[in-house]
Amino acid sequence: MALKSRSVVIPQRNAIELREVLVTEPKSNDVLIHTAYTSISAGTERMLLDGRMPHPALSFPVVPGYETVGQVVQVGKKVSPDLLGQWVYVGGARCFKGVNAAWGGQSEYITTEAERVVALNGMPPDKGVLLALSATALHGLHVAQVRSSDRVLVLGQGIVGQLAARLARLMGAAHVAVLDRVGIRLAVSQADLIIDVSKESLEEAMGGERIDLVIEATGSMAALTSALPLLANHGRVLLLGYYEHIHIPYAPMFMREAQVLVAREWEFGPDGDLPRTRDMLTSGELNVDGLLTHRVPLERIQAAYRLALEDPSCLKVVVEWPNGEADPASRR
Repeated sequence: MALKSRSVVIPQRNAIELREVLVTEPKSNDVLIHTAYTSISAGTERMLLDGRMPHPALSFPVVPGYETVGQVVQVGKKVSPDLLGQWVYVGGARCFKGVNAAWGGQSEYITTEAERVVALNGMPPDKGVLLALSATALHGLHVAQVRSSDRVLVLGQGIVGQLAARLARLMGAAHVAVLDRVGIRLAVSQADLIIDVSKESLEEAMGGERIDLVIEATGSMAALTSALPLLANHGRVLLLGYYEHIHIPYAPMFMREAQVLVAREWEFGPDGDLPRTRDMLTSGELNVDGLLTHRVPLERIQAAYRLALEDPSCLKVVVEWPNGEADPASRR
């Protein structure tokens, strides 16, 4: 037996619709989640919508999304009943019949293994949609091994760049600079130096200072190329965007004997990046003021995608799902 679930589906390139899909029943180690909030990851979902996602398993039709917060409404026989009713985050699931998951988070109901959910432990539920990209940024900075002597430059002040800059400061970097060309994004940036490259050049703003760590969070090879001449000897480049291809000039990398580092999502587990960032968000250690910029009800999901993908003032949109009482029995 399967449950009927209202879901966001991308049936083909550049098309988004709400559709009823079938979700598998929870097994003994699974939980069933009733979704309250989701969000849209602009970098990956822009490529997915355009049919350019470089992953052979992501074929249309798909249920997108990996930023889902909801309540556990059913637990399997081998799952602690303490999870029942808890607010949790889950990074999507492969629990659908007749549609693929990429990554399956934009669904009214989600069935997944209990070990994959992260309890919010008192965090405001809507903030939970920030967990995925906060954990991604944290993992990337661990890969880059931020040092107390590091001068860091973050390219781009979209949501990933915003989080990376804040985390670099928390990890003790000596100096953090950020750049963007969108003033409304820079207005909420937290850094030692904020550079509006629509008004001044990166070289002028840096005043000849070298950079130990460049964090690329724009998805643009052109932006990265412009920063490479400022690398210090043995500098590092951390790629935090999502790319079809990597094209950078070799000479500045060679001259500085630089490293290119790639971070893949986050580390899983009870002591992984998701629980760590949850605790940082809950305590206020990681300040995310000003980052949840827009709220859109599910019924306007096409408008939510337009905001996330086209409006530079949108750092993070919260998609609000209907808040009626969950009744999975009526959907079978």
